[in-house]
Amino acid sequence: MTPDDNALITLKKGSKLIKYSRKGKPKIREFRLSSDETALVWYSHSKEKCLRLSSVSKIIPGQRTAVFRRFLRPEKDYLSFSLIYKNGQRSLDLVCKDQAEVEVWFSTLETLITSYRVNFPTDCQSDRTSFSDEVSQYQDAYDARLDIASSINRTYYSAGYGSAYSLNSSRADVRSDRANMLRVSTGDSSRISISSSIPSSSSQGSGPDDIESLGDVYVWGEVWTDVLPPEGSSNFLCSKTDVLIPKPLESDVVLDVQQISCGSRHIALTTRQGEVFTWGEELGGRLGHGTDEDISRPELVESLAVSNVEYIACGEFHTCAVTASGDLYNWGDGSYNAGLLGHGLGASHWLPKRVSGPLEGLQVLSVACGSWHSALAMSSGKVFTFGDGTFGALGHGNRDSVSYPKEVESLSGFRTMKVACGIWHSAAIVETNSQTGMNVVSRKLFTWGDGDKNRLGHGDKEARLVPTVVQALVDNNFHQVACGHSMTVALATSGHVFTMGSSSNGQLGNPKADGKLPCQVQDKLNSELVEEISCGSNHVAVLTSRSEVYTWGMGANGRLGHGGIEDKKKPTIVDALKDRHVKSIACGSNFTTCICIHKWVSGADQSVCSGCRQPFGFTRKRHNCYNCGLVHCHACSSRKVLKAALAPTPGKPHRVCDSCFMKLKAADSGGTNSPFNNKKSVMTRRSVDIKDKSERPDIRPSRLATAATAEPVKYADSKSVRSEIKPDPVSNARAPQGPATALAVPTTFVKPM
Repeated sequence: MTPDDNALITLKKGSKLIKYSRKGKPKIREFRLSSDETALVWYSHSKEKCLRLSSVSKIIPGQRTAVFRRFLRPEKDYLSFSLIYKNGQRSLDLVCKDQAEVEVWFSTLETLITSYRVNFPTDCQSDRTSFSDEVSQYQDAYDARLDIASSINRTYYSAGYGSAYSLNSSRADVRSDRANMLRVSTGDSSRISISSSIPSSSSQGSGPDDIESLGDVYVWGEVWTDVLPPEGSSNFLCSKTDVLIPKPLESDVVLDVQQISCGSRHIALTTRQGEVFTWGEELGGRLGHGTDEDISRPELVESLAVSNVEYIACGEFHTCAVTASGDLYNWGDGSYNAGLLGHGLGASHWLPKRVSGPLEGLQVLSVACGSWHSALAMSSGKVFTFGDGTFGALGHGNRDSVSYPKEVESLSGFRTMKVACGIWHSAAIVETNSQTGMNVVSRKLFTWGDGDKNRLGHGDKEARLVPTVVQALVDNNFHQVACGHSMTVALATSGHVFTMGSSSNGQLGNPKADGKLPCQVQDKLNSELVEEISCGSNHVAVLTSRSEVYTWGMGANGRLGHGGIEDKKKPTIVDALKDRHVKSIACGSNFTTCICIHKWVSGADQSVCSGCRQPFGFTRKRHNCYNCGLVHCHACSSRKVLKAALAPTPGKPHRVCDSCFMKLKAADSGGTNSPFNNKKSVMTRRSVDIKDKSERPDIRPSRLATAATAEPVKYADSKSVRSEIKPDPVSNARAPQGPATALAVPTTFVKPM
């Protein structure tokens, strides 16, 4: 028996448990598994304590020890367990919030303890103490960690840990979910931050460095959240909300995130185990679940569960995934007859489908998705594009659309390293021979497509139908590029950021720039070494070598993360992430995400309220929520309930935070039809015949700009090149889905500017 990867992640990130003591009353403490998997760690009275697993003789369920008998809670017996050590003379006695949590903790600890007893019987039988009131360095356990890591072959799937959760008063309902994913219950039923591991692109196990890179996903801007149902209803609603500062992503599952990609209205991520999760606004099948339903939290794309996906990219209406073997899968709305999905037919695919044809026998390295086209970087260095070619974004020397992947011949003599797609233009970083030396290779920036708003960086607004080097930047080498609505952002190997295109919302990051030619973003970035860039529709985010995030551009919806909606014309640090170790960033049209290394702190060390984020002080005291265990101020945790998950005393009301109060109240009023037992939905679920819907053309009406938008779209100075124009993905003005008779389809459109 071996521990599940996600179970280990859950224990390393920590949980609030009730700890029984030989003296005093039970207390809430945050416990975690040490990063080297050799000890259980917690804080007590501002001091770190640890119990080495090698000294534990056994782990027993229930409340059987003398310590438990001091405050016996029979109704919590099935949630309790004890670690016996010191030759049976001492015990560490813990109570979990629910059955899902106790299953994860008990099973994983039991497996680790058994492994130590098998591999190190002498250590387990020794009488040495492992209890320390000082900060433990675990130096003498380093070799043991290596041996244990080599002896435990961690696998991802485990039927033993899958469970759903409920906030019923006495017992949680447990069921195995369809993919055996680890579902962990928390007190507020939503605050499970997604675990992540960033540095390695490999999915073949984890080494010491990977163990240290568990993390949390943060989101801000216009994001999807669960809202309480109206009175009398038991279903949670999926709603879009403006989040002005970064907040942890809410999820029902604990994941080991490898990469995140953001589209206009949806998000996709890959895990280290090669699985794909998507969520957001469903439209034409872009979420890949085979159903026409918006989803507020990450949900597994089941048809790719065993495909070992390593790279993901989101467009406006479609999503693409690249597997470890170099195969390309995509899904989404292909009903515009522009070859958006590369399958040759104008049909939507509600489930992932492999792109074959010209790609047979070739390996895809990465993919970039625009609103109406896609670009592929191959392992051979070649570039393939497909989709709508109206404005030359495919780079084939004409304005023809291509329904199958086609090689960009003008780049066939070079090796392309990175590709990026905007709405009507594309960019690539291409290796070329340096003019100063025969054996010196340089990486130059090429752009092509629609040149309006100077987005190509060539000093004019003319379109380029084939990839063209940006002469103004020919003296620089580049290693990353990103495209927005009307702009291009490039990161040089020197760590400098260059922008070109529209400056309407300050997205160039330089107030003096007119956008006609590329300009360097300076100001606060002068003294920073930028390591990663990402571009939304009209905003930019960068990550520096000091793990700090800077954003600028349009501020609507709070997408910049500064606590307001004002535009920023200069790079501005995201203060809310200053104490976080950010590993990666990704921008959607009007929202932003990042992955941070998980920061584990005790309640005493937490400096701000988990609710209002105001700092604690003389008048703002710390209070634990007895349901989720997080630390809040009095204003955010002034109410009490009887059925708090971490309540140490039965029949007595205990303090809970406002969020938990509302959810527990909803759970009580819902009874057996509690919202926590129902799938969250924004509308009546419209299930479809998978066989039919995965292939059939989408017959829903075109998306029309019929409502007020958060980002007004200008239609002046139009280019009526084709009679059927696509809506601007930057706009929120897409008509809601409905019957085909609800809207009339206009005969002529113009390209949004």
